[in-house]
Amino acid sequence: MADKTGNVRVDSVWFEETFLRARTNLGLHVRLKNGGSEQVVNCPVKVFIGPQQVATFQVTVGSGQSVVSVVQVQLPSQELVRGRVVTEDAPVVFDNTYYFTAQAAQNIRVLEIGKTPVTQRVYQNEPLFTYAFASPENINYDVLRKANLVLVQEVPAVSNELRDALRAVVARGGSVAVVPTGLESSHSSYQQLFRDLGLGTVEWEAPGTPPEMREVAVPNAQEPFFRDVLGAPTRAVAMPRAAPVLRWARTGADILRLRDGESYLSEFGSGAGKIYVFSAPFAPTYADFTAHALFVPVLYKLAMRSFRNEQQLAYRLTQATIGLAVPAAAASAGQSADQTPFRLVRDSATWLPVQRVQGSVLRLEVPASLEAPGFYQVQRAGQVVATVAFNLSPKESELAAYSAEQLRAMVGPDQRNIRVLDAGSGEAVVAQLQAGRSGQPLWRYFLGLALACLLAEVLLVRFGKPKVGAPRAAVMA
Repeated sequence: MADKTGNVRVDSVWFEETFLRARTNLGLHVRLKNGGSEQVVNCPVKVFIGPQQVATFQVTVGSGQSVVSVVQVQLPSQELVRGRVVTEDAPVVFDNTYYFTAQAAQNIRVLEIGKTPVTQRVYQNEPLFTYAFASPENINYDVLRKANLVLVQEVPAVSNELRDALRAVVARGGSVAVVPTGLESSHSSYQQLFRDLGLGTVEWEAPGTPPEMREVAVPNAQEPFFRDVLGAPTRAVAMPRAAPVLRWARTGADILRLRDGESYLSEFGSGAGKIYVFSAPFAPTYADFTAHALFVPVLYKLAMRSFRNEQQLAYRLTQATIGLAVPAAAASAGQSADQTPFRLVRDSATWLPVQRVQGSVLRLEVPASLEAPGFYQVQRAGQVVATVAFNLSPKESELAAYSAEQLRAMVGPDQRNIRVLDAGSGEAVVAQLQAGRSGQPLWRYFLGLALACLLAEVLLVRFGKPKVGAPRAAVMA
């Protein structure tokens, strides 16, 4: 049987916030697990951001159990930082360091397309966002292709070119928010847009129907979209009102509902991105949402949820593939950049993994020869594209052992060439193993026999000489 001991390791780390900002407090969750057979009491844990230790705490973890601790950290700048979580438990120390990377996100690009810039006051005054506005007749498609969130706000008619561009936005992981118009003439172009984005057919209000204002229901503060947005609920809350002009059949995730149960704002998945659809225009005739206090936090959340980071904080050496966002600079590095492969580099060692680029995402197969945990650079044409952190498989930290009876049951009676030895002292196990492999050693007996023969010979020489007889008489001739 193996000696009983505890072994605390870091299972995973993650941030509370999807969008990381520099020089602000960020909640870093650290899940620690005990893969040993004994409880570990008051295990010291240290957190490093770059070379600086930023947090320390102690945990007690039972055998086979896991605990989650949250520490507050700050990213010093927009640059990528290398982080470590170090546990100090013995005697198992090979898995005491967990490596991860983190980088503060760049500004979220928001493009509003419409007749008037309704959301300009929301986004332009916040340095977190890079806001741009365009009329339907004067769209800069270069800006649109780079936008994280595109807000189509009461556009009278959605052109074919705009529809194709919006489909490309969600295909690469961006978000599109659609605010319909009340014009009957726009129904057909919006209907085609919804079909292209995968929402199917929507149902419009009958032409000539006057807007009927209905109150929006109070949202649930526990839902992920409104978490950390809404305060404590009060008995009397004045909610915005809206007069829907369309409804949809496809089931989405309702963010805001009317009190009668109809959807006001819903989220749909489309490709790698998201679609947000309002059921009523922003015009005062159809809604007073833009004048309500809920307008700003909802618009903030729409933009922040459009941000997507392909790179994880950490990977496992046993993973099959990893995905990384490819910067535009990497694609133009060198004259033959399209033919230059990506490489994994650590110190003086270099690996050339199997790779493919899908849009703006690089897929790398993790080489089987990658064995050491730590930080690795992804390079192309001599330029560093990304830095990734690899850690050991969690299975290597599990210290569970089988008993001799369990091993015999696993081997079965048919495997006669496999023997299971009962654990005892080290010398006894070695003796059993040698006896099983070499049989009974006979050299001791032959050595004893040789010594006995040598002794007999000595005795014969010493005491076994023949006696000398009397001299014979001379015979006379």
